[in-house]
Amino acid sequence: MTLKSSILLTGGSGLLAVNWFYSKRSEFIVYLGLNERIIQPNGSNVVILDFSSEKNLIKQLEKIRPSVVVHTAGLTSVEKCEKNPELAYFINVELSIMVANVTKALNIPMVHISTDHLFEGNNLNLSESEPVHGINVYGKTKAIAEKFVAEINPDSLIIRCNFYGWGTSYRKSFSDHIINSLRNHQVINLFDDVHYTPILAEYLIQTVHDLLAKRAKGTYNVVSDDRISKYEFGILIADEFKLDKSLIIRSSLASQSNLVRRPADMSLSNQKVKEFLGRKLGSVKQHIVQLHLQEEDEKIKEIQLL
Repeated sequence: MTLKSSILLTGGSGLLAVNWFYSKRSEFIVYLGLNERIIQPNGSNVVILDFSSEKNLIKQLEKIRPSVVVHTAGLTSVEKCEKNPELAYFINVELSIMVANVTKALNIPMVHISTDHLFEGNNLNLSESEPVHGINVYGKTKAIAEKFVAEINPDSLIIRCNFYGWGTSYRKSFSDHIINSLRNHQVINLFDDVHYTPILAEYLIQTVHDLLAKRAKGTYNVVSDDRISKYEFGILIADEFKLDKSLIIRSSLASQSNLVRRPADMSLSNQKVKEFLGRKLGSVKQHIVQLHLQEEDEKIKEIQLL
């Protein structure tokens, strides 16, 4: 009998970690590393992570000896980061440093989940070699975290992405917001001047595992093959799910004076990962078709009930 490899996911109650668990639970022993919010999905192994010191965290990881640690924990709300920069720095930077130090000390591969929110937003389809320049607290702390992780654990895998998928009862994704609003016949406003390269969580997760299988290290943009606006993304979802797209109203980030400053273009190039893996990552339309097919999957229903 072959023993399964194991994965430890920090930020275990977050949207990405939950999708990761349900996507890979049949292939791996998956540990959900929890902190404030406690969940217990069927078949999960829950670990209440002790971030009070590296020594304590080392003891916990020595007990379970994961094959890889995927660091998904982070404070991702742009508004919350701006209102509480100390908390943003602690969660986004200091916890990342701790995980990098611990995985380095125990010789455990680390995957650090970053963001596409690292630049001013004046250029499109940026590569991994482009110098980062965050324009708000969220972007700046994620950029600092990347720098420390790469310095502390050079063998780590840093993943820049912007993902969506089916959310839980307590955390909805951008696609959930669009689908739920349109199904409830509610008007929604989506920016037509904000562009990005979103990827379905399932494809993000599988691509990371493909990179791990080939012992990749360093920074990779794991994004879809398409640059698209938030408005266009909403229209594609409405078309695929046969919803009323007339309820989607064009709006602009430029007109939102009450929001924390954000990059208008977060699109990233996935050329590096395509060349490394020898395949495309798929178009946004292809991913939305898959999102629709997932809706009837039992594991998706389990996620939604959490």
